[in-house]
Amino acid sequence: MAQPSRLTRRIVGMLSARETDLQLGSVPDKRTPHLIKWQLDVVLRTAIVCLCAGSRSLAQAEQLTAERTPTMRRRLALRGRIPDTTMRTIMAHQEPDPIRAVMHRQIRAAARRGALSPVRQPFNMVMLDGKDTALPSCDDYFAQRQTQDGKLVGMLRTMTCSLVTTAAQPCIDAIPIPASTNEMGCFCACVDALMQAYGSIDLFRLVAADAGNCCEANARHVRSKGLHYLFGLKGNQPTLEAEARRLLGGLVLPAACTTDHCGQSRRVERRLFLTDQMAGFEWDHLRTVLRVESRCFVHGKLEHLEDRCFVTSLPVARLEAARWLELIRLQWGVENAVHCTLDKMMREDDHPWIESDPKGALIVSLLRRIAYNLLALYRSVTLRAGRNRSAPWRTLMRWVELALLTAGPYDVARLRPRTPAAACPS
Repeated sequence: MAQPSRLTRRIVGMLSARETDLQLGSVPDKRTPHLIKWQLDVVLRTAIVCLCAGSRSLAQAEQLTAERTPTMRRRLALRGRIPDTTMRTIMAHQEPDPIRAVMHRQIRAAARRGALSPVRQPFNMVMLDGKDTALPSCDDYFAQRQTQDGKLVGMLRTMTCSLVTTAAQPCIDAIPIPASTNEMGCFCACVDALMQAYGSIDLFRLVAADAGNCCEANARHVRSKGLHYLFGLKGNQPTLEAEARRLLGGLVLPAACTTDHCGQSRRVERRLFLTDQMAGFEWDHLRTVLRVESRCFVHGKLEHLEDRCFVTSLPVARLEAARWLELIRLQWGVENAVHCTLDKMMREDDHPWIESDPKGALIVSLLRRIAYNLLALYRSVTLRAGRNRSAPWRTLMRWVELALLTAGPYDVARLRPRTPAAACPS
């Protein structure tokens, strides 16, 4: 592992260089100019840095702003201690779309650097999956009114869009799901939003989603955008599922197999069956159906069996069998990478920062995903040593916190001068 001073320089350099990609100065500020004490870009930058450092509340973020070294304040163009009430008020008055645009600029900049190339696949796949966070407040717009354990809660829902075929598996968008609809109802709008943000740079060619979003209308909409789809298949499409299981159940030899050893006693075997005999069945754009059978063995005894089916518009010959199986497994990247990190490491569900204002909580959740992208790209792409790339997320956030608390003039002496965000090209 790198020496502490060298690692600190890398963290400081990463925060300084990647902050310019965000262009926070371009986020519109609707406050009355003569009443502004804290610039909006300073508050947003502070929140993102504190989220990278693992702050679990606005109070912890305020404390971190007070304890940062003068070197870090100058390097990141940050002022002194920002009161938690100030950060809360400012973030609660922001609108989601300009903050999502910050994420779009971050991802487009990473794509220009070549940091989002597909790994072991000929193209990128974006996986769409919903995420809910329960709040003790609701507004029936950003947070849907629900009852949980006999209590009224507001469910803040977003559609996470993750580029799961890349090394970093970043979140390329987090689209709010209105209280009046659900994931299925806003799926087409999410695809449109992704195309509006990234259609000009050919960032992905395959859109994947779980069985809850599988329907002919959604599949047709994806194809109308010149993209391919990959959907999970369950009981909500009974005719398709019955025919797929009839054809795939008659196959004896799997097209591909993998075996994963989890410790000395646990083993997971996966077998892939696929066919193009259902091409055009029910859906004229359907080309391939797949079935993945997963068997979990503990001490050589079968403990769990899972059998899943999938439908796609990709021709069966488009990928080798091993690549098909890997593509199916990569779908879980949105859960294993993005959602798991947000929930278990950044503690989003337990510590949303803002609880009494659903829109403010949404703004924090968007900033948290921007922070996640910063750390994910740094760990998976920027770091070279394999030992550093496998560092746990808690360790990575601790590195950022230590850099904020200890970085001195020596740590930034060899770094390039900071480029103002406003001077960066869009």
